[in-house]
Amino acid sequence: MENAHLRLGRLEYRRTSGKQQTRIWLHLDRYVGEKEQAHLLSAFGNDAEIGAVTAAIYEDHAFDLIFPDGSKSTARFGKHATCYKGVLKAPGYPRPVRHLLASSQMLQTNGTAGGTIVMNYDEDTLDLAWSTLVSLLGLPADPRWAGYILAQLDVDDRVRRISGIGCQPAIIQATRADLLARVGKALADRLLPFPEKNGPVVWPRYTLDHLLRIA
Repeated sequence: MENAHLRLGRLEYRRTSGKQQTRIWLHLDRYVGEKEQAHLLSAFGNDAEIGAVTAAIYEDHAFDLIFPDGSKSTARFGKHATCYKGVLKAPGYPRPVRHLLASSQMLQTNGTAGGTIVMNYDEDTLDLAWSTLVSLLGLPADPRWAGYILAQLDVDDRVRRISGIGCQPAIIQATRADLLARVGKALADRLLPFPEKNGPVVWPRYTLDHLLRIA
């Protein structure tokens, strides 16, 4: 966790009430979004700040994002966003920190509209991205197929990298029928290994701690 603050982003929200304008900001440890569409954010601050930003998200107000590299953008969640609030007790601090987790409607129905959001997509996390994809689509699959199938999707421009803080997110454009067709053809051409015996396919176990350590 050394220099963790250098990996944090920042959310800024301006609220006008009559002639008074209030500027609110929160630290972001996770964010996933595409252009001006926010899909996920994890932020922390005090009661008033978290309350104001939660209300702004539900009212579909826009807010400003500052990424760790200094770049900026404007985003909003759109209609039917969902927010979850909690408490973080930091060692050495007398007061707890309030935590906000917000998700878009697309993320809540992830994978059902032909696009699946994965939080980390790079050479070191293809197995995790493949596990997320096939589990959300309910696809019978083998973890050994990750590299070949995802590479084919990448070549066909079906993997779109999107903005992230604390992660390397992407949207994979593929339906269950599309993936079944790709897997079937690759198996017929003997480009993929098939399980040697009947029985359940054993997948690696992925935990939240593993996901955070990757990021």
